Amino acid sequence: MTGGPPVPAAPPTLGALLSRAARDHGDRVAWVFPHAARQTWTFTAIDAAVDRVAARLRGLTSPGDRVAVMLPNVPEWPLVWLAAARSGRVVVPVNTQTRSADAAHLLRDAEPRLAVTTAAHADLLGAAATEAAVPLTILLADDLTAGAPAEDGAAGAAPPEPAEHDVAAPDDLVNLQYTSGTTGLPKGCMLSHRYWLTLAHALRVNFPRLDATDVLYTAQPFSYLDPQWNVAAALHAGARLVVADRFSASRMWSDLRAHEVTVFYCLGMMPAALLARPADARDRDHRVRAVLASGIPTDRHRALEERWGVPWYEAFGMTETGADLIVTPQDHDDTVGTGCIGRPQPGKRAEVLDSTGRPVPPGEPGELVISGTGLMHGYWRQPEATAQVLRSGRLHSGDRVRADASGRIFYLGRAKDMVRRSGENVSAREVEAVLETHPGVRLAAVVPEPDPVRGEEVKVFLVPAGSGPPEPTALLDFCRARLAPFKVPRYWCVRDGLPTTPSERVAKGELRADRGPCWDATTGTTTSSGTTTPGATTPGEGGQR
Repeated sequence: MTGGPPVPAAPPTLGALLSRAARDHGDRVAWVFPHAARQTWTFTAIDAAVDRVAARLRGLTSPGDRVAVMLPNVPEWPLVWLAAARSGRVVVPVNTQTRSADAAHLLRDAEPRLAVTTAAHADLLGAAATEAAVPLTILLADDLTAGAPAEDGAAGAAPPEPAEHDVAAPDDLVNLQYTSGTTGLPKGCMLSHRYWLTLAHALRVNFPRLDATDVLYTAQPFSYLDPQWNVAAALHAGARLVVADRFSASRMWSDLRAHEVTVFYCLGMMPAALLARPADARDRDHRVRAVLASGIPTDRHRALEERWGVPWYEAFGMTETGADLIVTPQDHDDTVGTGCIGRPQPGKRAEVLDSTGRPVPPGEPGELVISGTGLMHGYWRQPEATAQVLRSGRLHSGDRVRADASGRIFYLGRAKDMVRRSGENVSAREVEAVLETHPGVRLAAVVPEPDPVRGEEVKVFLVPAGSGPPEPTALLDFCRARLAPFKVPRYWCVRDGLPTTPSERVAKGELRADRGPCWDATTGTTTSSGTTTPGATTPGEGGQR
């Protein structure tokens, strides 16, 4: 994308990025934490506080040591992250919803020397460290950041001397960012300075072409990528960043208006949750110029734009690769509601390959493979898992896509988010998308149900819209009219809500273990187990298989 003044290149490290932002933007407000004790931070104040925290880290750890961070969305989280980056330490984000077994796995795998947390989580981390047999010093965030600037953003005391700036190199690690573990125990993605700066620079030079007039907003937990890249992108652009304590559909647009936000990002169930809120006369009373989102519901894309009067742009990325593809204004109008995830960001290349690694023709489905600058170094201490996805510098995503003749890429679904039914591949997302067009369905999630004859059956979990769910037979007929017979679900499970990850995605692993009541379309009865009757034929299947 062109237009606007030239954008300076990103510095080589996050520490250098912060130093430049403090020099260029000084006492302008950089961070707003509306729900934290110290709400407002200037660029200068952040730089000084990071120096103090970095000095503490140097006294407690050595270069390359891992530092676990288990904090809510408070200023101490990004201060520790930037201080670790500046001093050559590696942050291990730990979600505040993590429990003992999950925490023990992370500590056992990453072996941090230090953990920064709050009193509410200190005992859990201590117990997990004991279980993992990992010597761990636990430090409360308030103690680590003692002497930080007051709420008005004053710089406070001078940093300790000498201040060791930018000891890291571009390919030094900043994070061990653990994945969600959908295919096993969570794996630590090794993310470097180059990873974060490539991501931030793409948002600066391509789209939405952030600059110092922008105000960003994030409501995800800081242990996830989104707030972290928001910090890096805002520092690169000289933009203001507003950090909510959590995502709240009822509060979000009020926050956006109050803080005059211009750009924000959301994903998972957030768009549907926002759209489900009652219409408000102030819906179009805001300064938002662009919404970036991953997984925009295709059937609701236009409704989202019409309600708030602002374009929603699909963006695609992975923990392993950063920001990969994005829809820009040149493609937006032609792709609303199509599932288009855009074109590669600067520095990235996207290919669509078949199972043998050969490019597929335009329009044909294949696997999305990403290469270029700013990929993860690999999975921490897992060379075999790394070799499975990272081959010859190219990251095999496991996502099924197709590309059109112009190079635009369209998302089809996770390669593993499939039901293999009687030899036929059924895309979970395809069935979900059809059901979510029914006025009585707010949310649908498809998972495989093991079957001794067909291998797997199609099982769907539904959250109804309105006062109650439609009759199962009506939904069955709805699907039969729109889907091939082998794609029509056999098991229909109605729930008040679906379990989600902290990133607002449906937790399908939990759904696979859900043995609650489901209606069986084959027998016309409700079962509490979902166990298939061997040899039965789902109505509508026509006895094909």
